[in-house]
Formats: sequence, C-alpha cells, structure tokens
Amino acid sequence: MNQNLIATLSPGFVSSTLGKVATVLFGTLLLTLSAKVHVPFWPVPMTMQTFVVLVIAMSCGPVIAGSTFFAYLIEGAVGLPVFSGTPEQGLGLAYMMGPTGGYLAGMLAASVIVGYFGARGWDRSMPKTFIAMLIGTAVIFLPGYGWLATLIGPAKAWMLGVLPFVLSETVKVVLATLVVRSGWAWAAAQGRGR
Repeated sequence: MNQNLIATLSPGFVSSTLGKVATVLFGTLLLTLSAKVHVPFWPVPMTMQTFVVLVIAMSCGPVIAGSTFFAYLIEGAVGLPVFSGTPEQGLGLAYMMGPTGGYLAGMLAASVIVGYFGARGWDRSMPKTFIAMLIGTAVIFLPGYGWLATLIGPAKAWMLGVLPFVLSETVKVVLATLVVRSGWAWAAAQGRGR
C-alpha cells in the first residue's frame, strides 16, 4: 500500500492514536459543515458533502475515511444536528430512516471504497482519481436511489433523487479530483511524497 496524502502532509501525526482520533473528529466537523452549506446550482441547490466524502476518502485511506463517516453517523444517530436539514427535518434515527437514509449508507460505503483506491495509489494519477471518485459517486447513489424508491416509487425516486444531481455531482467529482491532485503537487513542492 502507498502512503496516503494526509500521512504524507503530516508525517507521524496520523500514525499516532491521538492523531487518528483528531483526524476523524476534524473529518466529522468538515462533513457537518459541508452538509449545512447550500450552494446555488441548477437544477437544485447542492451541498458539498459528497465532495468532502470523496476528498477525505482519497486523502486518508479506507480505515480513517470509513471511521470518520461512521463516527459522523453515530453523531447523527444520537441526535446531534449534523445532517443537512437537521434539526428542522428531525433528528437521530428517525431522520436517518427518512428519504436520505440510503445516501448516508452509500457515503459510508463510498468512504471505504474510494479510500481503498487511494491507498492503492490511484490518488497519484488524475485519471485514476477521477475514475475512483466517479465510482464512489455511483456507490453513494445506488443505495440512495434504492431506498428512496422503496419510499416513493422508482420513477419518482429517479426524477427527484438522481436526475437533478447528475450535473452537480459531476462538478464535485472534478473539484475533488483537482483538490487531491493539488495536495500531491503541494507535497511534491515541499519535497514529500513520490
């Protein structure tokens, strides 16, 4: 396995238990903030949460990325208002079992899968980073669509839960790819990595 970006940028920090815990907690903070920020976009406003999921996964590897998103889900399950639309749309497990529940499960899976690609060195190549993040986005939307379809029907779930997000998710994949590549370029300029 290759050394991931976060370990390259902060040698020794994420290898310690305290460093891992701090990285996970900081990641949950980023996930919360990204869920709360709504960016005007066509055809619907977007949050930056999937962007943050992909960047954390590719930069930190499967263990830290998966642990981060799992910790985020625990925070939400116990009633902290960490999700988009909370507390207005409910809190805790009731919110998680609602229309966005499948997307949350998909983000957990994508954290591990994209992190796995990153740990295998895919984060060092722009085309591979982009492909891994497209795969991660599909992993987010498959259970998201499936769960939503059980609640409102397949056609309506497609029209409301997938189609409006195709363009915004593509933009976020491009941005996330550029962020990860910029991180590696910065690391190389500092004499780290490669």
